[in-house]
Parts: sequence; C-alpha cells; structure tokens
Amino acid sequence: MVIRKKYKPDFHVPNFGAPNRKRVKDRWRRQRGVDNKMRTKKAKMGPTPSIGYKNGSEVRYMRPDGNFELIVHNEKELLSILTLKGYAAKFSHSLSERKKVALQKIADEKKIKVLNRV
Repeated sequence: MVIRKKYKPDFHVPNFGAPNRKRVKDRWRRQRGVDNKMRTKKAKMGPTPSIGYKNGSEVRYMRPDGNFELIVHNEKELLSILTLKGYAAKFSHSLSERKKVALQKIADEKKIKVLNRV
C-alpha cells in the first residue's frame, strides 16, 4: 500500500481576484476583522487552514519524489545516509564550493542521491 499526502486546497484571502483588488497578493493571511465572513467560517468564503489538513507523521516533510531530505555538513553525515532508507542528501548552504565538490564526488561513488548538486 502506498501512503500519500492528503489533498490540501488553495487558501486565499477574501476577495482575491476581484477587479478592485489587484494589490492583494495570492497568499494566506488570517482574517481579523470584526465583520469578516471568512473569520466567522461562512462556507461560501472558501476553506481556511486548520489542523485537519495536517498530514500523518509517516509522510510529513516528505518530498514529492517520496524521499526525505537530510542536510549534510560533512563526510560523516553523508555516509550515514547509506544506513537510512528513503533519504536523500542536501548540502548545507554554509559549505564552501570546494567542500561541496568533494562531497559530490563521494556521493557519486557511493550512489547517494543529492538534491542540490553542484
């Protein structure tokens, strides 16, 4: 059985897309107005984020390709991925370019998947 993430709708701010609301960005902000219909959870205003949309612990933080990512800072952490099934390496942003190239060479030899290849 394949475990998948739950469906999650797009959460919009009220009146998004209205002609006089060009400045309203397509992002979620909690509504705090006294008379706001979305705050009072009127069905016609669309869904609001709630705990019910949360994914199960076995698929939370999973990437679309089915792997989890592990941030790697050194060679020891890179080689520890060999023992973890379903994980891929992601180089830390604080690594130098030279260190990333060296770790990439090790990953290619050991056939470790790297998400942000050099």
